Amino acid sequence: MSTPTTSPLTEGTAGGITRRRRRGPRTWLAVLPLLAFTGLCFGIPLGAIAFGAVTGTDPATGSIRPTGEHLARSLQGPYLGSLVGSVQLSALTALLAAVLGVLIAQALVTSRSTALRSAALTASGVLANFGGVPLAFAFIATVGISGVVTRLADLTGLGWNLYSFTGLTVVYLYFLTPLMVLVTVPALDGLRPQWREAARNSGATAGQFWRHVGLPVLAPSLLGGFVLLFGTAFAAHATAAALVGGSVPLVTLKIADALSGNVLTGQENVALALGLDMILIAGLVMALYLPLQRRSARWLR
Repeated sequence: MSTPTTSPLTEGTAGGITRRRRRGPRTWLAVLPLLAFTGLCFGIPLGAIAFGAVTGTDPATGSIRPTGEHLARSLQGPYLGSLVGSVQLSALTALLAAVLGVLIAQALVTSRSTALRSAALTASGVLANFGGVPLAFAFIATVGISGVVTRLADLTGLGWNLYSFTGLTVVYLYFLTPLMVLVTVPALDGLRPQWREAARNSGATAGQFWRHVGLPVLAPSLLGGFVLLFGTAFAAHATAAALVGGSVPLVTLKIADALSGNVLTGQENVALALGLDMILIAGLVMALYLPLQRRSARWLR
């Protein structure tokens, strides 16, 4: 009497036959192009930055020697001030954009107009990618010293200055807020109507629903959106360079000055050390973002 056998790709269960994935060399071969692309575009530049940040050239012999001088200088004086300034600007703009983005996203989700929602999401997708020199020029022409709105509303008399920390914050909100809207709308859509109905049937008010159900479920998505906005603002360069130059201390501007020799020559390795500092901060940000993204996906899928 023969016994039943199972295929290498299937296994018997009480409820029927379930396919079983078979992993082998072909799985890794399929991932090799992605790994090669990642290593070429990210690994090699990262290695070059790290190597330049921890090495220096001996002036006497011309040989390359390991040193921690560049990393130490990147955490002192104006370089440290630029790092702190970038973190402060990124945290402030990310917080403000997160609050505004959540409010706009909630208004879109609860709106009965599908045309309004489609138009707002389309505009958010465009504005979230509008930055750099064109964005700086648009604000200069509108609310700069000689801008149209500045003259009409006499913003200068009210103390408005576009070329300052406050002005740069407003400019960053222009593209960070739409990005938060795009991140938050799917999360708000994931709140199941059954949860609202169950809370209403239990006698809970709208405030109690958001305090005990809505916000705890959305917290990972909202925190993940904040982290994403922080990283976007922290890495921005072209807009700040075209708008404020060196009047606002930012690490991206310091790196550009050190590489081009605008202030001091021979500071290329310090610029690489500053870049390594940015990579470490960005890595910490991503280490916080990815677990939050996975946790929110479990609740809202």
